[in-house]
Amino acid sequence: MNATPRTTKAERAGRWLGHAWRGLARQEARAIQWLAGKGLPAGVARLLLWIVKLVVFGVLLYAAFWLALLLAFALLAAWLVRNADLDEEKQPELRDGHSGAGVYDKDDWRIDLGDPDDP
Repeated sequence: MNATPRTTKAERAGRWLGHAWRGLARQEARAIQWLAGKGLPAGVARLLLWIVKLVVFGVLLYAAFWLALLLAFALLAAWLVRNADLDEEKQPELRDGHSGAGVYDKDDWRIDLGDPDDP
């Protein structure tokens, strides 16, 4: 048994996210102090930063909506192209039918006369 436990990837990712969150919180506090130093009340500075966060979040949601809509239309177009019947009318084809091997139309009628001596 090992004396030192191993750090998992999830724990490492959590620690990284925690450090990033604390760093952003410190930067926000510095921005509030800077705005307060310029003469803006601290409450108004906090409100201003919240408004900026909400605007950025709204722009990201707006962009994600249009990208999702574009992806949905692309998938729909691909599905329609894949399932489109390009040959509206079935072409005559060589196959074995009721009257033997020959060329048949869409209604299963033999088009070619064939050899009358063929059984």
